[in-house]
Amino acid sequence: MIKIGIIGGSGLEDPTLLSDITEEEIVTPYGKPSSTVKHGVINGKNVVLLSRHGKQHQYSPTEVNYRANIFALKSAGATHILATTACGSLKAEIGRGHFVILDQFIDFTKHRINTFSSSFENGVVHAPMAAPFDEQLRKLLYETAASLDFKVHPKGTVVTIEGPRFSTKAESKMFQIWGADVINMSVATEAALANELGIPYAAIAMSTDYDSWKDDEVPVSWEEVLKTFHQNADNVKSILVEAIGRMG
Repeated sequence: MIKIGIIGGSGLEDPTLLSDITEEEIVTPYGKPSSTVKHGVINGKNVVLLSRHGKQHQYSPTEVNYRANIFALKSAGATHILATTACGSLKAEIGRGHFVILDQFIDFTKHRINTFSSSFENGVVHAPMAAPFDEQLRKLLYETAASLDFKVHPKGTVVTIEGPRFSTKAESKMFQIWGADVINMSVATEAALANELGIPYAAIAMSTDYDSWKDDEVPVSWEEVLKTFHQNADNVKSILVEAIGRMG
């Protein structure tokens, strides 16, 4: 039976998406996840919601226990994971409020454990990662967003940086040269871990700013990110609710 795990990103730690809510505290072999998990129903489908940065957004991108979060969703019965995330645009054509259905990542983090196989004591594990985002989920999210008449891009490469600081202008322009379309601080780590556990994972990225590369724009600030995300939070919820309803 399908059970959809939802990881709420910045501005979307919102349990009101669910009906018939129950709450569960899960402790994993990797420690405690960022929050309790909330079981419930969205559009007739069983779901489980976890807040990436904690209920009060108290965990920085580096502090988030990504292994515990992904393992907790699996323990709670999640068969698929849909994530939401704010991102900075590295392309002029990806405007504020646009959605990008990510298909590739570049991992530029420095201080994270991004594998469940830190040791080969129990056997060698090299997880395939050529296509880190599930194609069926990506197709579903894109078609859903398009049907709702939102500005949505069918694919995009995200570069995930360590944070919590934003990029320098030189870094931002370097990421463009690398071929990245958007930038954030979480998705590569989650996608890699979900793939290791065999859980189909896809992410809706909402562009909130232009990072630091655009000379005619004020460089990104946290206030700007939150303002744009909150203005469009209902759109993210609409995509999630409709997409989940379409899942067989």
